[in-house]
Amino acid sequence: MTLPLAGQRLEPALRVLKATQRAPQIALVLGSGLGAFADTLSNTLRVPYAQLQGMPTPAVAGHAGNFVFGRLAERELVAMQGRVHMYEGYTAEQVVTGVRLMIALGARVVLVTNAAGGIRAGSAPGQLMLIEDHLNLTGHNCLAGPNDASLGVRFPDMSDAYDPALLELAVEVGTTLGIAVTRGVYAGLLGPNYETPAEIRMLASLGAHAVGMSTVQEVIAARHMGARVLGVSCITNLAAGISPHKLSHAEVEATAEATRSDFQRLLAGVIAELPL
Repeated sequence: MTLPLAGQRLEPALRVLKATQRAPQIALVLGSGLGAFADTLSNTLRVPYAQLQGMPTPAVAGHAGNFVFGRLAERELVAMQGRVHMYEGYTAEQVVTGVRLMIALGARVVLVTNAAGGIRAGSAPGQLMLIEDHLNLTGHNCLAGPNDASLGVRFPDMSDAYDPALLELAVEVGTTLGIAVTRGVYAGLLGPNYETPAEIRMLASLGAHAVGMSTVQEVIAARHMGARVLGVSCITNLAAGISPHKLSHAEVEATAEATRSDFQRLLAGVIAELPL
């Protein structure tokens, strides 16, 4: 039996989302504790993931599980208020369902956010790091299996997985707003456990500046479909062996909440300046 291709599996959920008659130009993925940005949009419409066939639903605190359509700076947006992770038992392809749906609705720019552990010297909880590249160390790839040519080519180039022009724009916006931002490499691991000190030393030796359990599959899927990507990590804790105390998800959520103002101002500033 031949299984349906990835694009065909999106069709039931895509029909429901198209019925909203919203045409987003920009898509956002809002990570752990960062979903409140969707509440700043105007003219909002929420569609719970649970109402969409084939759309996985998150079970992790800080991930509400809604698509939120709205407007900001005269731009039409759709945001994923929370994401699912492979460590919840989902496949790499299931994890990217939301990103694929938002791009299929028309979004050509994807802003991907996450909460991450800081690795490099000088990292501190509350910092915002613009992602300039990533390491996919999950052991999985959402493009494995038959390629769906309706979504993208078999061998997509990842030289500029994170769009250089969008990266420079975010730096300029941060400077203008007085928000200190850094730039670095994000390492995506499977989770759900936090890394060991030895693993953090390994990641540092590979050139990683922050580590988390998401994002890399979503970026691969977005680039496969031809969308431009900007990534922002909120450094919510120092990684194992660097942090002076044990790691916890409660610390991640608390730091994300404390950083919310700068995070929201940076995203709003970038969205307002995006050349569409």
